[in-house]
Amino acid sequence: MHFLPFKLRVIPRELVFKQPAGTSRGVYTTRKVWYIVLSSTDPQIRFTGLGECAPLYDLSCDYDEHYEQRLRQICAEVEETQNLNSEKLRPYPSILFGLQSAFRSAAGSLAGDYLKLFPSAFTQGQRGIPINGLVWMGSYEEMCQRMEEKLDKGFRCVKLKIGAIDFESELNLIRQLRARFSADTVELRVDANGGFTPEEAPQRLEELARYDIHSIEQPIRQHQWEEMARLCANTPLPIALDEELIGVNDYKQKIELLDTIHPQYIVLKPSLHGAFTGAGEWMSLAKDRGIGYWTTSALESNVGLNAIAQWCAAIDPDTTMPQGLGTGQLFAENFQEAPLHIEGDCLWYGSPKQRAFLQEIEDFKERWKQPVPTMTVHTSGSTGKPKEMHVEKVRMWDSAMATLQALGLQEGNSALLCMPLKYIAGQMMLVRTLAGQLTLVPVAPTSHPFAHLHQAPDFAALTPMQVFESLKVPHERSLLRRTLCLIIGGGAISAELAKEIASFPNPVFSTYGMTETLSHIALRRLNGPSASDYYTPLTGVEVSLSDEGTLEIYAPRVNPERLVTNDVAELLPNGLFRIIGRKDNVICSGGIKMHIEELESALAQHTNTSIQITSVPDASLGEALTLLYESETEIAEEMEALCRRVLSKYEVPRHFFRVSHLPLTETGKPARAQAKKLAAKMMNRE
Repeated sequence: MHFLPFKLRVIPRELVFKQPAGTSRGVYTTRKVWYIVLSSTDPQIRFTGLGECAPLYDLSCDYDEHYEQRLRQICAEVEETQNLNSEKLRPYPSILFGLQSAFRSAAGSLAGDYLKLFPSAFTQGQRGIPINGLVWMGSYEEMCQRMEEKLDKGFRCVKLKIGAIDFESELNLIRQLRARFSADTVELRVDANGGFTPEEAPQRLEELARYDIHSIEQPIRQHQWEEMARLCANTPLPIALDEELIGVNDYKQKIELLDTIHPQYIVLKPSLHGAFTGAGEWMSLAKDRGIGYWTTSALESNVGLNAIAQWCAAIDPDTTMPQGLGTGQLFAENFQEAPLHIEGDCLWYGSPKQRAFLQEIEDFKERWKQPVPTMTVHTSGSTGKPKEMHVEKVRMWDSAMATLQALGLQEGNSALLCMPLKYIAGQMMLVRTLAGQLTLVPVAPTSHPFAHLHQAPDFAALTPMQVFESLKVPHERSLLRRTLCLIIGGGAISAELAKEIASFPNPVFSTYGMTETLSHIALRRLNGPSASDYYTPLTGVEVSLSDEGTLEIYAPRVNPERLVTNDVAELLPNGLFRIIGRKDNVICSGGIKMHIEELESALAQHTNTSIQITSVPDASLGEALTLLYESETEIAEEMEALCRRVLSKYEVPRHFFRVSHLPLTETGKPARAQAKKLAAKMMNRE
């Protein structure tokens, strides 16, 4: 396997089980694994790959006291040759699994997400993988309780580990289950882990068969081919080979094993059975012989489990056979970044919210393909009730191309989409990815869009609130600062936020636009030598001032009409402009007109408290300036003192009200109409 120039690093980890995991071979309380990190050595090409080597010390064919030394040596050879020779590494399945996963992960990284190794309907959140509920060995009471928990969670296939307590007690447990649930309701599997002797196995299989058992894994220990063949030929219930496949890495030997034993099923564990290539061979040989199979983990962390689940979903997408992939919650400190979720008896990739967002994206793309010239969007509702609009696709495309050209974005650049698709900002971000053939990085709308990302996107469009919240978390802050091109729109940028942004190493722009202009028609740089208070219109956009001093926009590529805005602006001779505030956000108090945004901006430079300026009716003044502030404690006197220090005599609000949350639109803008109603309501309480 060839790849771009890379280096490899090995990181050992010890995982701790939340509760002891019992098998017929003993009880696990800890688990040693080794992560392989593959990274680029070319500063112009960024990628990261992550794989997991997870041998079982008492089971894996490639584990001994020299395992880590051998692993590091193999990684050094792969790094030196810059090539992964899977055939050469057949004797080392767990090491090969870790390396194959790391290379797959690196390819995913180049495509935008290093945790997507095998793209499929599963990784798109469109399909879940049916899984069984696993009941570990323990006392009779413990196993009863664990079985009840699995059934309560909605599992319809339960796998019991047997062999830790006496066989009669285990039979009694199975008997109780069958008394409550028929085989049509709950599929029951058992795993003996080689716990029976060849002499006692036939009788025990007969007794188990009375309870409609789907299958039994590895009833006797491996390497007893003749005895296992006799069992499989005469068994009253299907037998699945598991440990029997371990160490059988040669292709011809695999054929010999299957043709000798003739099992009803085989259980595929890539970490134990030859990594993805070796497990794929087993699967192909089984299909040719009419042998069933399913995939399961070998107690890997979520790194390995994520890789196995994706491989399973990609190689056998239509299977309805429950897989053994529900082990992601075994460890106290697991790998948290893998977006694996168990819901009912299915394993899903991504949370329900994320999957719903992915479906919205697919629905939008489908509507975009339809031979209909327009798309439906909604205004944000920052100045009133949201309105529905129908906009032409060709104008959306032209708007997207203008942005791509202005920002110098290239085909293949990754673009973070974290805006609601109901509004123009989200829709235009998606259209930009289509027009520029950018790699989409979708994140369901949230105030922390970088929370579950693993590498910085090349391009992102955020609201001020999303930037502000992301800066609070070190991981998110790091990714935000490393984003190569960032545009911020949908609200005012506070002085505090502007100061933070000024230190960003890559270009950051504030955008100016509205739904009617199909997102922004002008940009202003917020950092670097080109930072400015003035917006520069995009190519093909003309601006002027109305008689009332508000901005007029003529952008024929996106809107055939000349738009007269409510934004009071200052226009320079060279066409650059600065926004002073909204005409409808002017409060006239005692005959003096004041712009809400200017007052808020002046105060924001001197406080970290979130505020909004509004007004309430006043018999003497007409309107009385009112300040809403978000705080857990009452600080009205402190806020009034700030206003008297920063604002002029006539600009100091008459009323100060504490609120738990300032009213915002769905896109994070101040909801001015709601703020006015809230202030009036609080005024009436006094």
